[in-house]
Amino acid sequence: MKRFDGKVALITGGGSGIGAAAARRIAREGGKVVLFGRREAPLMHVAKECNGIAVVGDTTCLADIERAVDRAGDTFGGLDILVVSAGIEQFGSVESISLPDWHRVFDINLDGAMMAARSAIPSMRARGGGAIILVSSVAGLVGAPSYAAYCASKAGMLGLNRSIAFDYGPENIRCNAMCPGWTLTELALREIEDIAREKGIDAQQLQDELTSIYPLRRMARPDEMAAAIAFLASDDASFVTGTALSVDGGGGIVDVGTLPFL
Repeated sequence: MKRFDGKVALITGGGSGIGAAAARRIAREGGKVVLFGRREAPLMHVAKECNGIAVVGDTTCLADIERAVDRAGDTFGGLDILVVSAGIEQFGSVESISLPDWHRVFDINLDGAMMAARSAIPSMRARGGGAIILVSSVAGLVGAPSYAAYCASKAGMLGLNRSIAFDYGPENIRCNAMCPGWTLTELALREIEDIAREKGIDAQQLQDELTSIYPLRRMARPDEMAAAIAFLASDDASFVTGTALSVDGGGGIVDVGTLPFL
């Protein structure tokens, strides 16, 4: 028997990156997947790979998310797992970022996570429990230059995670956060290329610099993030709730103040 036999997962941001990798992992281990996002073509592609279904919608729209939950119920009989992977980033300090950009980051990263959980919990309750995984970031744990909105929204997800875990634990609904470090996703690689262009260096050189303090000295593959999500979603993590799991190649353990001694 596979870990997710009989389980149904809704994955926001499921058409690419970590969300798509999580969908493939859960489907490979026997689960049924519903992929939610704004771009139809990549959603349909991943859904076909996973023998799942795609629901096109906006994570900032409660009605769209509720429609995805309803599709999970109508097609597969309910919902057991929610993976919140939809997210955006926007550079800028508190002085330089525009207010519309600030609000857009929060609308998608934090409000979207709350509305996804709000929509999914009744279906999980009807199934006798469930697991929610919020894809936050190491940026929710530490500071980063000109990253105010992203850091703040991802830190907010960690507070939301603890609140959901506390409120719904008595109903056998677990909630955990996963905090990725640098991962080889479309979004991250585009960001690296943009920054490298501004700095006038090669993208690979910048990638090497970014991971130079990681003990593992590399970026993660999306499937490595998916493995962590699958653990948190499975019964292997049945007594794990309210935690934030860093999957960062060891970056979080580095005392940056000692790096000049190398």
